[in-house]
Amino acid sequence: MIDWKKPRVYHATLTQWNWVVHHPEHFVLGDSVDIGAFTFINAKQGVIIEDNVQIGAHCAIYSVSTIDGKQGPVILKKNCKIGTHSTIMPNVTIGENTVVGAYSFVQRSVGANQMVRCVPKNFRRML
Repeated sequence: MIDWKKPRVYHATLTQWNWVVHHPEHFVLGDSVDIGAFTFINAKQGVIIEDNVQIGAHCAIYSVSTIDGKQGPVILKKNCKIGTHSTIMPNVTIGENTVVGAYSFVQRSVGANQMVRCVPKNFRRML
């Protein structure tokens, strides 16, 4: 990205690109990261986004889940891409150069150099 500058991130406050982080004291942002508008990041247990990561609009990244009590850091490795409207749950690492398809629900780590779309089987039965 040309002339990329690290944004200022404050707790529960929209950045100039309209994404928000809760607990920014546990948030690490690499260089040349593109995060889409209306993405929510809960970094209470740590979120690390490495260099050249792209995250689509309307995504959610949770290091804590109040629904099932799971918690743990989320790590997005270099050059990975997260499709729009995806949700990344606690204690998940997305490997380098991996692409996560739009509308995915990721609850387990994904290795490097993969292309995945993650919709749990139980969700399909509900449709």
